[in-house]
Formats: sequence, structure tokens, C-alpha cells
Amino acid sequence: MSFELFDPAAEVRITYGHLPHWYQPGATYFVTFRTADSLPPEVADLLRRRRHDWLHRHGIDGDRPDWKIALRKLSDGLQRDFDATFSREFLRALDKGHGACPLRRRELAETVSDSLRHFDGERYHLGDFVVMPNHVHLLVGLLGTTEIEAQCYSWKKFTAASINRDLQQTGEFWQTESFDHLVRNAEQFDRIRRYIAQNGPQAGLSENEYLHWQRPLATTSSSST
Repeated sequence: MSFELFDPAAEVRITYGHLPHWYQPGATYFVTFRTADSLPPEVADLLRRRRHDWLHRHGIDGDRPDWKIALRKLSDGLQRDFDATFSREFLRALDKGHGACPLRRRELAETVSDSLRHFDGERYHLGDFVVMPNHVHLLVGLLGTTEIEAQCYSWKKFTAASINRDLQQTGEFWQTESFDHLVRNAEQFDRIRRYIAQNGPQAGLSENEYLHWQRPLATTSSSST
């Protein structure tokens, strides 16, 4: 199965919530969504302040909804420094296991797994994914008119209702917005696959505390070549 990579020559539509979201038909994304209690407010605030400070030092107002567009106008070296620093900090914070970590329970992790695989081949090509105790990482290639924000909303709406019912609770289960990143080259795709595969062990979890699924023989292709 082949996953289409981001085409820098093709049109991209950008929408804004608390985060900017880039949409390109048929593109492949690395997506992260997390439980509502996965980052304590003080940790989330610290990460946000550090990000704002970095952006400010490079002439970017982090409070503007289009800050990510301004970031992509910086040099490749600065962009790599930003991505490496803040992606790493964010992911490390998630792996510390804050919150109730309900997805440590296998039957709840399987609810998420079943939801991700449900429309595989219809709305999207599902790549590798891992369900961690308080967050989910996945690779997904969109099909047709499927948009990443709408699809993430669908996954989270269904799984939240099901898991809340199983836990006999109400209220917000997932953090409102998801993080989606367009995969830009084959090297990045392979690096993300390795990260997904190693996430559980590197977080110090035993095999029964996370759920990893791997797409057999996943390959990439670039629409710009």
C-alpha cells in the first residue's frame, strides 16, 4: 500500500482553531490526540510559554492564529530546531503518564483501535498506530474528500461516547483539538513509523499497557515527482 506525501507545489488550505491545520487532498498525516487530563495545566502552560518565547525571539507573535505560516518562512535550520525542540518536549510530557490513563486498559484501547480501522480503505488508508495510556499516535493517508479535522472529530466523538459509557462517567474525554502534521518525505515517514513502534517500550511500558498496530508493507510516493 502506498501513502501519498505532501506536495509543496499543490494547493494547501489552512484552517484555525487553537492550532493551525493544513489540508491537502490525498496527503498523509502524522496525528496525535490525547485525553483531556493528559497534560496538567501547569505543564501545558510551561510548554506554551517556552514556545511563545522561542517564536518571539525569531520575530513571530505566537498568539496570532497564523503563527505556523510565519514559522515556515524561517530558514530550514530554524524550523528543524523548533520542530525538534517542541515536538520532543510535548511528546516527552505525554509519555510521563499524567492523568487517569484509561487507555492502559486493553478493552478501552481496543475501542480506539477498532474505530481507527473501521473506515480503512473507504475514507482513508490507515498507517501504523499506537494507543498509549493517555494518547494516540497514527499515520493516515486521506482518500477522496476526507478532511483530517473532520475525521479526527469522528474518531474522538465515537470513542469518547463508548469509553465514557464503559467507565460509567460523563464529560470531556479527549482534549478538543488534535495535532496533525503533513508528512513531507519518505525519510520522515519511516522515522515516524519507528517512533510509533518504539513509543511504548521507550516510555517504560510493558506489552499489555499499550496497543501497537503496524500496516504491512507500507510504502510512500511523492505526487510532486
